[in-house]
Amino acid sequence: MPKDIYLQPDAPDPVLDPALVLDLVRHHVAEAQAVTGVDESGGEARTYAIDTNIILKVQRPQQLRPRTSLAKEVAFLNALAADPAVRVPRVLGYGRVEPSIEYTVMTRMPGQAFRTAPPTGQVRRAMLYDLGRMLRRIHQTPQAPLLASHAFPGDADAAAVRARLRETFGEVVALIHAQSRQWNLAESPEVVAAAALERLPDADERVALHSNPGPEHVFIDPRTGAMTGIIDFGDAYVSHPTLDFRRWSLPEDRATLLEGYTSAAAVSDAFMATWLVVMILADLIAVAYYPERGAAAQADILSLLRAE
Repeated sequence: MPKDIYLQPDAPDPVLDPALVLDLVRHHVAEAQAVTGVDESGGEARTYAIDTNIILKVQRPQQLRPRTSLAKEVAFLNALAADPAVRVPRVLGYGRVEPSIEYTVMTRMPGQAFRTAPPTGQVRRAMLYDLGRMLRRIHQTPQAPLLASHAFPGDADAAAVRARLRETFGEVVALIHAQSRQWNLAESPEVVAAAALERLPDADERVALHSNPGPEHVFIDPRTGAMTGIIDFGDAYVSHPTLDFRRWSLPEDRATLLEGYTSAAAVSDAFMATWLVVMILADLIAVAYYPERGAAAQADILSLLRAE
């Protein structure tokens, strides 16, 4: 799978003139009236709000990466549109304007990102349960049309999944040492990683993943805390479905996601064995990136390693 490198870091990245934004949008939504905002928080993309319910998403040239693709996101969103229970933006149009403008016109997701005002208690739990149910439906989307598009990089077989996880464990362990994170367990991070990988079965399934259905991409109603939907499928790739759980750093959050994920139908023993390995990885990521959560993450690692 391509590494996350920027292909043209020195490319110009101008904010588009409002008149050009409206011209692009009106090719697909004739009644569009006005640009009402510009958001650059998405990293690889810049979004322009039009009226109250339309977004123009533009690939930022200097942020172009091998695995990020608006065309891929359009293919995924169009496939998900067949399931009304999956709440994602609806594609209204897609195009390119040479030499450097690639864009998508889509509906605006109501609400706000979870990370801006995360709910607590039962409201949080209900939202995560709902998210788990929706992730299951996303993973059950018919795969053949997505794979036939040749837009989705990823893992062709169980050996590739194993190689991905081995490499990711190695990167996270190296980061823990580089950041001099506090480590409380008797066994080193390297030993923990090796013990986790020893438990990894041959992956029994591979699907197109969102890649990061985490707090920045899950939207909620600010009044009720209920989930309104998921955005940003541009980094999608093919691998084991449990990898879509690892962006939630709290063990209790991931457990609630799993409850929702399995609420309509059980998963295989191999799925659960892979889930355990990926949750150990998620705890190591928490140690590396969220030192305030390090002690709880290491306690969870110990509990997972003791699980039968």
